[in-house]
Amino acid sequence: MTAQGRTGLRGSIAAAQLVCVCVCAGCFVVRGQRYADFVTPTPLALEHTLVIGFLGGRDKWNDDRRGTRKLALKLRGMKLPGVQVETVENKERELAIELVRNALDCDRDGKLNEEEKKSARIIMYGQSFGGAAVNKVARELKVMGVPVLLTVQVDSVGRGDGLVPSNVTRAANFYQRDGFFIRGEKNFRAEDPTKTTILGNFEYSYRGKKINVSHLPWYQRTFLTAHAKMDSDPQMWEKVEAMILGGIRK
Repeated sequence: MTAQGRTGLRGSIAAAQLVCVCVCAGCFVVRGQRYADFVTPTPLALEHTLVIGFLGGRDKWNDDRRGTRKLALKLRGMKLPGVQVETVENKERELAIELVRNALDCDRDGKLNEEEKKSARIIMYGQSFGGAAVNKVARELKVMGVPVLLTVQVDSVGRGDGLVPSNVTRAANFYQRDGFFIRGEKNFRAEDPTKTTILGNFEYSYRGKKINVSHLPWYQRTFLTAHAKMDSDPQMWEKVEAMILGGIRK
């Protein structure tokens, strides 16, 4: 090979290596959710409702393959008057708290007075670790003195998930017990039954039930079969949707 040929080959290899580095870097540099990703105008008008869905695992807030995000987009598409819908990654609970605070802060003074707290119309739902996030955020809102209209948890994974805090008016639990690795909490109970109504603990079984999970990663299809099927079950999500719509009308 001539000197010119060797130089050209080295240049091609270097260019290929640079492309590989750039592609790999792009694969690993994934921006996390930011407050600026929310589209809800704040503060909210009185009597308006804020619906927040929490995604499970490491799912991104805008992953429209996931049941939580699909339902949020469907609710948005209904263009319900006075209703704002957002989705949040389960590890970004502080973003949800900030959103609620800004939504209620009508006088924009950076703190919530009693009237602003009492005006809250908050509905939260979530799947897997997103279900656990619902419970955790509800507890944080309790400390703040903010009531919650409704919580719906789907195959929730988290310590203490089964005890619904007393600032929640109504709560529902959807779960499965078929999974080997992940099984949802089966018995939700109210911290204070005089303040919270448990709408139900609804068990689903996915043994032999065909649910399309082809859009999910192989390891979820293989090792988290029942958990994955539940997140992809359109009939189950229709029931969650009905509960949320009922909560909005309250």
